[in-house]
Amino acid sequence: MNFKLTQIPERMERPRQHGITMVMDKGLSIDEAKNFLSVAHPHVDVVKLGFGTAFVTPRLREKIEVYQSFGLPVYFGGTLFEAFLIRNQFDDYISVCKDYGISYIEVSDGSITIPHAEKCGYIEKLTRHATVLSEVGSKDAAHIIPPYKWIELMRAELSAGATYVIAEAREAGNVGIYRGSGEVREGLVQEILTQIPAEKILWEAPQKAQQLYFIELIGCNVNLGNIAPTEVIALEAMRIGLRGDTFELFLDKGKV
Repeated sequence: MNFKLTQIPERMERPRQHGITMVMDKGLSIDEAKNFLSVAHPHVDVVKLGFGTAFVTPRLREKIEVYQSFGLPVYFGGTLFEAFLIRNQFDDYISVCKDYGISYIEVSDGSITIPHAEKCGYIEKLTRHATVLSEVGSKDAAHIIPPYKWIELMRAELSAGATYVIAEAREAGNVGIYRGSGEVREGLVQEILTQIPAEKILWEAPQKAQQLYFIELIGCNVNLGNIAPTEVIALEAMRIGLRGDTFELFLDKGKV
């Protein structure tokens, strides 16, 4: 850090096992990616090329290499995995990931229906090739999954070999663990946390109020995803109590 301040909560050091910030790149140019990393790379842990953008991104290999040159793993959005799967191209997907040096793979079923045992089978197969993140939750706002089912699915996918389970929210933060307004489904989240370790869950939280909720609930080392590149520095400041929303969260009132 640039100068000394007391009463700053301790962040896990990179490479972090938790306290992860996953950034969602929805179409940055190569120069924009470089500019973003010139400021934010110490606070980024992994980059997702959102949904199916990798298919249409020019100079994709060069862009991925930019992120990897900063020691950042890159992975394709789960929607791209589903796009290959529904076309019976699962083996092709593995080949593409190997070709581009992709070491993280997201397994999701937010856009298509996959029997859960089959999904767990894909997770098991992919752990031979990469670190697997599996996403739980539907992109369909009308499809409400009860808490016990979230827990059941997350537990099974971790057992199948997923390193993290991702709590679905889409890039807008208005489905899955959130209501259509973006408000957190607090009862759902807190029930999940009674059974699934917080360090194994990556909460998609694109909105500031959502990020604040999880920092207050779990602490500065909560795993947060779908963070916009322009919000990484602001999020890191909020994580450690240097934004108005969390200013008093980590202060020892007896020492101030």
